[in-house]
Amino acid sequence: MERESKYIRAKERVEKEKTFYNGLISYVVTISFLAAINYYTNGFAYAWFLWAAFGWGIGIVASAIKTFGVSPFFGRSWEERKIKQFMQEDEQGTRWE
Repeated sequence: MERESKYIRAKERVEKEKTFYNGLISYVVTISFLAAINYYTNGFAYAWFLWAAFGWGIGIVASAIKTFGVSPFFGRSWEERKIKQFMQEDEQGTRWE
């Protein structure tokens, strides 16, 4: 039973990573295409494609943080510490409500 649970979690993780990488590939291809259009229309006199790259790039970074669980502010160790703290407070009767 535990082995099946691990397999299911691993499979879900693979799906999340696959979705992220497909989004990243779409980002690179689309932004490259927009950069080419920008270059051939005005030679980068005004690099408007960077607005799309920046906006979509924020989404890609957020997706990477969600997919890989890497957060500069609230990492896994922080979560574990807070869970233990709340459990201890609950046991001691000092609830966090």
